[in-house]
Amino acid sequence: MVSKSQIKLITSLQQKKYRKLHGLFLAEGIKVIQELLRSNFVLHHLYVTDAVFDAVPKQKVSVVTEAELKKISALKTPNNCLALFEIPKGEEISEAGLIVALDDIRDPGNLGTILRLCDWFGIQNVVCSEETVDIYNPKVVQATMGSITRVNVIYTDLEVFLEKTQLPVYGTFMDGENIYKNNLPDNGVIVMGNEANGISPAIEKLCTQRIAIPRFGDLKQTESLNVATATAIILSEFRRSS
Repeated sequence: MVSKSQIKLITSLQQKKYRKLHGLFLAEGIKVIQELLRSNFVLHHLYVTDAVFDAVPKQKVSVVTEAELKKISALKTPNNCLALFEIPKGEEISEAGLIVALDDIRDPGNLGTILRLCDWFGIQNVVCSEETVDIYNPKVVQATMGSITRVNVIYTDLEVFLEKTQLPVYGTFMDGENIYKNNLPDNGVIVMGNEANGISPAIEKLCTQRIAIPRFGDLKQTESLNVATATAIILSEFRRSS
């Protein structure tokens, strides 16, 4: 049985201020929870409707009904398990290889997908502006499908970070140089901008290279690509060139 205090704690973790207060985040679904359990993330407690995680200490497991799980789930259609994990301290960013910098990404699904793409293309470090959606937002955690365990993400003043970096800074713009005709390096920072407004003026000034994904349609009237889709194309091109 889930107590009222447990329900209050778990549901509060859907808000960033309470995740920060308690140092906890929630994850749902077997795939995501299995990935987290295999990583360095520390399990706080696990709620399940049936025994699907044999290796978890019994004192950290509560068997609940489907109705109880629905009360604590952040999903419209809950899975059969929900877990609380401790939020770890972020690691320092190593200025080697490729780094993805996110300037005010607001959609949880986009951030989760971008982290999966970074995992796929071997990008170990992601630097987020302080305005970017929280990585421990339940929808972001869900969308990463476990990649949250393999990509180091930090939140910082992005402008200060880019001012200090010794790496070339590649900004993605509609009027940038054709990425398919560009010699792309193995080391650098790739900046992706806000879904509606693109890269902010302050960050734009710090980009040393402007790149673009050209449009090939006859009319060329499509305004822009989804930021996660654009990230996939750009990372693929950087890796192809390396």
